[in-house]
Amino acid sequence: MRAVLHDAYGGPEVLRIDDVPRPTIGPDEVLVEVHASTVNRTDTGYRSATPWIARAYSGWRRPTHRITGAEFAGVVVDIGGEVTRFATGDRVFGVNIETFGAHAEHMRMRAGGAIARIPDGVSFEAAAAVSDGVVLANNYVTKSALAPGRSLCVYGASGSIGTAAVQLAKESGAHVTAICTADTLDLLRRLGADDVIDHRAVDFTALGRRWDVIIDAVGKRSFRQCRRSLTPGGVYFHTELGFLWTNPLLALAIGWTPGRTAPFAVPHYRTADIELVARLMAEGRFQAVVDRTYPLDQIVDAHRFVETGTKVGNVVITVRD
Repeated sequence: MRAVLHDAYGGPEVLRIDDVPRPTIGPDEVLVEVHASTVNRTDTGYRSATPWIARAYSGWRRPTHRITGAEFAGVVVDIGGEVTRFATGDRVFGVNIETFGAHAEHMRMRAGGAIARIPDGVSFEAAAAVSDGVVLANNYVTKSALAPGRSLCVYGASGSIGTAAVQLAKESGAHVTAICTADTLDLLRRLGADDVIDHRAVDFTALGRRWDVIIDAVGKRSFRQCRRSLTPGGVYFHTELGFLWTNPLLALAIGWTPGRTAPFAVPHYRTADIELVARLMAEGRFQAVVDRTYPLDQIVDAHRFVETGTKVGNVVITVRD
């Protein structure tokens, strides 16, 4: 089968397409014929080992998992002997950061992992584009105790995490402010944001407004910059580790003090998150946002575009027609 491989860390040019054997599955796994995948910040970070300490997870000298790609959508073509959740022929989607492997014609996936059936009427491309953003966004939204009467500000609201956070937060009934670029203001309104602010025209921290929760979905701000924009007892979530892992250390330091906090919420890739977005898409209450679509042969170009930091929603890779 054709697959995207990387045998060393570096820029997009380390990626290559080659033929490799089809993966064999264990008793608790399914084999998925991949139709669509994505390239997101998780993928570019794993490819480049950024930050450097990420090598503790991905492999110190070279990548542990040669086939790239985390998000996927496709068809189950084989199941392990212990699998009862799925059957061959099921259309499925999800995300696999344990072994990656989605940038290939076939991949293996734990049946008990972050995987669910694709709702009727949802395309492979749309299903592939939502999983990672939803898992990460829901991690912050659920820990925020959002409810009617509470307020959330999402900085970097037009990305994969941001668009998911806006939609999931609106499901809770919270008042949502989206900080984005001028060309995505209308998009965020359609996704449900109550207020939209162009970050290039206005510094939201200088408005004198306060929110119960602030999510920095792109890792461009800091708790120091945002804490005066939080209500007393407000919570700031950062989606990056920060320079020399300062954000987890900050969470430990201020977790012992009263008032505004900046906890570091470690994400857990759960079946429940994928089933949640499947249900919301089936009910027409969640929209996949796709910026661009590339064929598998243009995987290097897709990585280069994602690294510009300008993508809206997600970038989809079509593996097969």
